[in-house]
Amino acid sequence: MKASWFALLNYRHPEMAVQVVMRITFFLLLTTYELAEAAAPIAKPHCSDSCGDIYIPYPFGKTTECYLNHWFKIVCNETGGAFLPSIGMEVLEINLTDPYNDDYFWKDPGLVRLNVPIISSNCKNLSSGNIGGVDISGSPFFFSSYRDKFISVGCDNLALINPMVVAGCKSICADESMIEYIKLKNCSGINCCITTIPSGIQVLNASFRSIKEENKVSEECKYAFLADDKWLSSGDITYKVQLLEYVPVVLEWTASEFITVDPDELRRRNSEGYPTLYGTKYYYCLKGYQGNPYLPTGCQDINECENETLNKCPNKSDCVNTQGSYNCNKPKSPVKIAITVICSSLGALFLFTITWCLCKIIKKRNKIKLKKKFFKRNGGLLLQQLSSNDNNVQKTKLFNSKELENATDHFNKNRILGKGGQGTVYKGMLVDGRIVAIKKCNTVDKGNLEQFINEIIILSQINHRNVVKLLGWCLETEVPLLVYEFIPNGTLFQYIHEENEDFPLLTWDMRLRIATEVAGSLSYLHSAASLPIYHRDIKSSNILLDEKYKAKVADFGTSRSVAIDQTHVTTLVYGTFGYLDPEYFQTSQFTEKSDVYSFGVVLIELLTGEKPVSSTRSQEDRNLSTYFIHSIKENRLFDILDPQVRKDGNKHEVMAIANLAKRCLHLNGKKRPTMTEIVMELEGVQKVYSDQPNFEEFDCVRNEEMGPWNDIPVLSSSSLEIGEPSSSFVLPLLSHFD
Repeated sequence: MKASWFALLNYRHPEMAVQVVMRITFFLLLTTYELAEAAAPIAKPHCSDSCGDIYIPYPFGKTTECYLNHWFKIVCNETGGAFLPSIGMEVLEINLTDPYNDDYFWKDPGLVRLNVPIISSNCKNLSSGNIGGVDISGSPFFFSSYRDKFISVGCDNLALINPMVVAGCKSICADESMIEYIKLKNCSGINCCITTIPSGIQVLNASFRSIKEENKVSEECKYAFLADDKWLSSGDITYKVQLLEYVPVVLEWTASEFITVDPDELRRRNSEGYPTLYGTKYYYCLKGYQGNPYLPTGCQDINECENETLNKCPNKSDCVNTQGSYNCNKPKSPVKIAITVICSSLGALFLFTITWCLCKIIKKRNKIKLKKKFFKRNGGLLLQQLSSNDNNVQKTKLFNSKELENATDHFNKNRILGKGGQGTVYKGMLVDGRIVAIKKCNTVDKGNLEQFINEIIILSQINHRNVVKLLGWCLETEVPLLVYEFIPNGTLFQYIHEENEDFPLLTWDMRLRIATEVAGSLSYLHSAASLPIYHRDIKSSNILLDEKYKAKVADFGTSRSVAIDQTHVTTLVYGTFGYLDPEYFQTSQFTEKSDVYSFGVVLIELLTGEKPVSSTRSQEDRNLSTYFIHSIKENRLFDILDPQVRKDGNKHEVMAIANLAKRCLHLNGKKRPTMTEIVMELEGVQKVYSDQPNFEEFDCVRNEEMGPWNDIPVLSSSSLEIGEPSSSFVLPLLSHFD
């Protein structure tokens, strides 16, 4: 019950109001039933309430913390019986009220049924009997005047209950011989007599006299005892009195002299107090309630409808339980029943509809609030501010989360195109049929958010055929999403380094064209964009190939815009091992020539088919740049070329490209060519040597102007994590981003 109540009250948001109202309604409907069904406790919490088949209600108890005082202490024996040591008698039954009185039981006192010894006189041949009587003075127990009867067995006998109490009975006998058997319930004055006792007596000490001479003590064997009237009336049994040692006797008890309960508390317990003739009160449950009025839990409602004896309705199914009583509803006509059912159904349907609509509205409102929260956290306010000052940002579309979820089949893992340090890329189809690539951020930490926002700003400024086009973005999800044009043929890295039937061999002409297209896009970023842009992560895995195998430069998360008169940006070192400019690594100053160095590594990959870093090469030549320069110095350029380049490459073109790559890798950035110069050289190579035949044997490429390559520092994986940004990386352009 308590758990159900806490479950109803334990809500945190106002939006739960509808559910709470429904739960409270359900709770109110169940309250009456639960109260009726709950077993009313009769003992204190954590106290045993029985000895075998004998129930032990409070104030009685077996241990110190369970009974009121020593008068009410109960001792259980091994056979399941109970003993009341305060008055030295065996307990047969304990009741808070008289269970046999159906009419007035709610005003009855508490009762305890005991085995009390009988009193005998002049019965010298018998071991049974108690000459001294019974004395329970000073205890809270009294012999019950309405449940106990005084019985005397014997001839010519006047038996008095107590010398202090003028009460007793007379019996005569037709035969003065010893009485053997007698029906106790039929004692009418012959052989035995029976009478009631006054209220409030605590001493039973019978005296016997002769009827003929009332002052003469009778010398015959006599018996006297109190007995429970219900025991006497229980059957037509003939008893041999000589064999009886104990008979059931009922004592009334009260605890009001030890427990005082004020009227307000009694009303809360659904109980009242009733005064006795000897100055105490009986606490009893009100009619229609049951329980223990001496406990704080009090009395609880009786469900009369589930008790055929208490339920007096002609049709038991028409009974309706109420607090303390019940009602008998009149049978309803079929028409009324039909109307009731229809109205109830319509009402329930209406309530369900209203509840469903409210839930939908609340759910929709919560979803909108959550989207606003994500939009703000993911930098939406900053992008709105930038878009108001930059028309290029406004050109990109703001997608909603539902549109992108549907496009990717709820980001199905089967739609994944690839994974990187910044996020996962999914293939999707928009409602207009366009195939797109959707980049989903891995985490929502500040560094990743800054890279995503930076990529939006950079790509919004770029309009070049060899740069992946940003179509739009979505910031109302838990992690931001970027939407690009779909580039179907994978990355340049896959075509160079992975052997797969899905990746055709790159011919020399294709390699030369791809290098020219990449150089053209970088030249555009450095020189033709509204603000110069440094890519900062040029590598073959960031160069995509479209359906016609044309190059598309991607991944601008770490790119930087610089002022026109600015020559470099100073940042914490970021890059991919093997492509990183040594000069940038030493100075932390990234210039346009740093992109040139990375492009030179891509040229070497196209020439040699080797990876930028390989553990299969010697420790000295593990870095591809070092390996390439050493091979040129040792006149082994032909030996390290890719087989496809040797097969169909033009001798003079290859030598020119190798020389260009060598210049791009110069340790001194100032001596490297610009991307504009590289584009001109690449285009010139194709024009000048387009009619030259392929070669069978390479001449040595000139080594002039290569610089001190023996001094190239070899970067180890311990000094720079491959492909991952520094944890302390800060984006200067967005340093105010919160």
